[in-house]
Amino acid sequence: MTTPPPIVSLNRPLFDKREEQYVATALATAQVAGDGPYTARCGQMLEALLGVRKALLTTSCTHALEMSALLLDIRAGDEVIAPSYTFVSTVNAFVLRGARPVFADIRSDTLNLDETNLDRIATTRTKAILPVHYAGVGCEMDAICAFAKQRHVAVVEDNAHGLLGTYKGQFLGTFGGLAVQSFHETKNLSCGEGGALLINDAAFQERAELIRNKGTDRSKFLRGEVDKYTWVDVGSSYLPSDLLAGVLLAQLEKRDEIQARRRAVWEYYERELKGWAAKWDVRLPTIPADCRHPYHIFYLLLPTHALRDNLMAHLRTRRIQSAFHFLPLHLSSMGRRFGGREGLCPVAERVAGQLLRLPLHPCLTVDELGRVAAAVTEFVPGAPAPRS
Repeated sequence: MTTPPPIVSLNRPLFDKREEQYVATALATAQVAGDGPYTARCGQMLEALLGVRKALLTTSCTHALEMSALLLDIRAGDEVIAPSYTFVSTVNAFVLRGARPVFADIRSDTLNLDETNLDRIATTRTKAILPVHYAGVGCEMDAICAFAKQRHVAVVEDNAHGLLGTYKGQFLGTFGGLAVQSFHETKNLSCGEGGALLINDAAFQERAELIRNKGTDRSKFLRGEVDKYTWVDVGSSYLPSDLLAGVLLAQLEKRDEIQARRRAVWEYYERELKGWAAKWDVRLPTIPADCRHPYHIFYLLLPTHALRDNLMAHLRTRRIQSAFHFLPLHLSSMGRRFGGREGLCPVAERVAGQLLRLPLHPCLTVDELGRVAAAVTEFVPGAPAPRS
């Protein structure tokens, strides 16, 4: 009996002895709580790398978003503009504070928030705009920031996909007063679960430290600025364990290797699949000339929902994982409570049924890449769907 080939996984972080060493050191020195030495080194590295005023590690990107909502003093009756084609955390953090999400459609090229719709959907209650850099490709930040400045609203960049990506030569995550990063298992650099709040506006820095430390001035105490710490503001426990920070530090230190491997995978797909895609009217990712992306996602946009699902089934028969992505938030049961309905964001609705993500991670082998490319290019749109 022939042994089936191993499954080609959609995601897998590149972990090695360095992560093990840092975790072992944290355990041996019993420095495992939040804001330990690894946490500090990660924050300092992000600050130096990106040029941000302050980078505060958090337990997740979701929690960094929640901190943003607190820092902006979001309250009931406020509105925030966000693309419908995003993960729920982008808006949930603000809904928790009583805000109403206003769902924006996305561009058909980059799948980012369509900045041309802002004037139509903004109101006097708009408090923030939440651009999401889909697949790490930069939104049109010049136009978004200019509009936000004109309307006196905040910009919070959801840069969960975009660490090390740039727009017009400037790092993503450095345009808004606040920005958030993700270090989830599925991201380019990962500690399993984790995130960061990037602070570009000095006005937010001191209060961010208070909110992150359960509303106390513990950070000032640790720096010797006060003789004891106490409760001074609202807040919660947003500190990641230094065990996780040790894993993240190892990832940050080998970022060049990880990014080079991801780039090789992304460019292999683009090279090997462009002929097949052109033949069958399948669209590959669009990368504008003024954007440098971090090779986070490689997706295919099939002509129809049915063809997308058929290709996924075809890949499963070849033991290759693939996935669709976001379901439009405005069509979810929760989104409909905020006025979501069919036809509100037509591009997002169409893309959600057509997009398929291929395996992309730094551990993919040459053999696995060949299997993926061969499986995709042998797929004939319109042929009967295979049985899984």
